[in-house]
Amino acid sequence: MNGKRARLLKIGATGDGPVALWMSRDQRVQDNWALLFAQEIAMNRRVPLCVIFSLVPEFLGATKRQYLFMLRGLREVEETLTKKQIPFFLLIGHPERVIPKFVRDFGVSSLVKDFDPVRLKRQWTDAVMREVDIPLYEVDAHNIVPCWLASIKQEYGAYTIRPKIHRLLQEFLDDFPRLRNHPIPWGNALLPTDWQRCVQAIQAAPLPEVDWIEPGEKAASRMLRNFIDNKLSSYPLRRNDPTVDGQSNLSPYLHFGQISAQRVALEVSRAHAGKKMRESFLEELIVRRELSDNFCLFNPHYDSVEGFPEWAKRSLDAHRKDERQYLYSRVEFEHARTHDDLWNAAQTELVKKGKMHGYLRMYWAKKILEWSPSPEHAMETAIFLNDTYELDGRDPNGYAGIAWSIGGLHDRAWADRPVFGKIRYMSYQGCKSKFDVTKYIAHVQRLT
Repeated sequence: MNGKRARLLKIGATGDGPVALWMSRDQRVQDNWALLFAQEIAMNRRVPLCVIFSLVPEFLGATKRQYLFMLRGLREVEETLTKKQIPFFLLIGHPERVIPKFVRDFGVSSLVKDFDPVRLKRQWTDAVMREVDIPLYEVDAHNIVPCWLASIKQEYGAYTIRPKIHRLLQEFLDDFPRLRNHPIPWGNALLPTDWQRCVQAIQAAPLPEVDWIEPGEKAASRMLRNFIDNKLSSYPLRRNDPTVDGQSNLSPYLHFGQISAQRVALEVSRAHAGKKMRESFLEELIVRRELSDNFCLFNPHYDSVEGFPEWAKRSLDAHRKDERQYLYSRVEFEHARTHDDLWNAAQTELVKKGKMHGYLRMYWAKKILEWSPSPEHAMETAIFLNDTYELDGRDPNGYAGIAWSIGGLHDRAWADRPVFGKIRYMSYQGCKSKFDVTKYIAHVQRLT
């Protein structure tokens, strides 16, 4: 049923113990191909099923803002799984230690994990694979077309991956089967997760939580319904205007896997909005988002200048010694202390809300390049700020977006100019022609 989205990473001896889903990227119960695949194996073998999550106390600069959003969502996961008679185990520690120990302690017969192209997550997978002697499966529950099937190489841009994805959409954009109440009981007494202990285990900067968005699967479904009912019909016209609430606001939910992109695509495809509106949104949701996963899977340097296209690296190298009119330190960027009131407002919104409007994220990153001593400094600053403050930081979309802005990824060469070389340029005046800059700045000032 679900095997077309799975691949076997390791062959091992299969016993009669339970099947475990190692949940990581896709933190939900409903519409989860990895969980459905794990249950299918368990049902066929007539064995118990469980879900395990490895809580690493520190992760790529994440702060308590992101950790608490995630933990609140996982608490809902536990509650929903309990109703399905599937135990949930939250293990505190690094996966290469706690996952193999759990496998041994409970005699797990098969391990299923969800796919993630981020380097550290893949290193965790490799480390766990070395330590277990049972079958280990990987399921892409995040993309509609499994990343390794959409393409076998890094794609040049949306125009090259789009036809490959569209050819496979009919096969993969199908309805989800229902997750069943698991009929084979776990058998051992279970204690509920000590969520306070989990919070105390986090070793992260104490950045305040945000109050404009509620975590979890149920909240994600409400956000999707609100978008379809109230915003989809005007999406192409309003999506690039940061003075209006025209975007879906689903990115934090998609990042933590609290909602399935496939569910979003199915619901949008069925909506009453015009075809142009639906196609505009689905292009971003499917093609652009899955292009980002393709980039991180096939380019080991996705978070550095080394990952830029060759033409972009040559062009930026030719302008390394160009005079910069302004130069700012990371601290000045972080505290929005530049000469540019629009950039400062965008950074302030990022800090306060944990989210920056998509159009402004491009302007924001390009100006970091313009006001930094080198492309390397610019990449480090942009990734640090994005991953510290964005709810959806440390995500392929973020890495690809920054590489597009600073290094011409998935783009073409433009007219040569100082500092930027042939990288696409964005200006303050250009933004003024797109939206009411004064109105946007005033809006952000009210946040403070």
